[in-house]
Amino acid sequence: MSSGTHGATKFGRAEAWHLLIEWTQSENLRKHALAVEACVTACGEAEADRLAIAGDERAAFVELYATTALLHDFDYERHPSAEEHPFVGVRELERLGWPAELRTAILGHAQYSGVPRVTHLAKALFACDELAGFLTACALVKPTKAIADVEVPGVRKKMKDKAFARGVNREDVIQGAAELGVDLDAHIAFCLEAMKKRSAMLGL
Repeated sequence: MSSGTHGATKFGRAEAWHLLIEWTQSENLRKHALAVEACVTACGEAEADRLAIAGDERAAFVELYATTALLHDFDYERHPSAEEHPFVGVRELERLGWPAELRTAILGHAQYSGVPRVTHLAKALFACDELAGFLTACALVKPTKAIADVEVPGVRKKMKDKAFARGVNREDVIQGAAELGVDLDAHIAFCLEAMKKRSAMLGL
């Protein structure tokens, strides 16, 4: 990043990715960030369309969704406890000058933070976070390990299987879709589609 770049580019996707890989060595955590990014960015594009935002404004709007998703867990590897994550990361983001809307959404994705999810961005991040992890798990148990082979009915069936992907909070998945104001099956299908488009990047 050259010292001459200011404004949007200083807090663009490239900078978010750089910060993520600096703080996160785990390939799985990086892939999780990319999976959440795929889903949240698609939510941002849909919202931009709904609000009829175009041109540079649209690009900046969607990039905020992408960067928020990439950075939502960037401190998790170093600070995994509920006392520290995502608070340590958000303090670092504040120090670096990342936008307040991004930081508030990242705080809000942790139920225990007590930070309400008010913006569409915050709701989208929460609605996509656990679900992206769950869809990844659904893909990895397929013989092909391909997200292309994951379908909504199979996902719903796996959600009922308590032993499958135990780390994923089903209540958060259900609540997330409700907060976004979308049908759960439609939201699962939407996120599957977003991840399928980036399957190569996700290794799925």
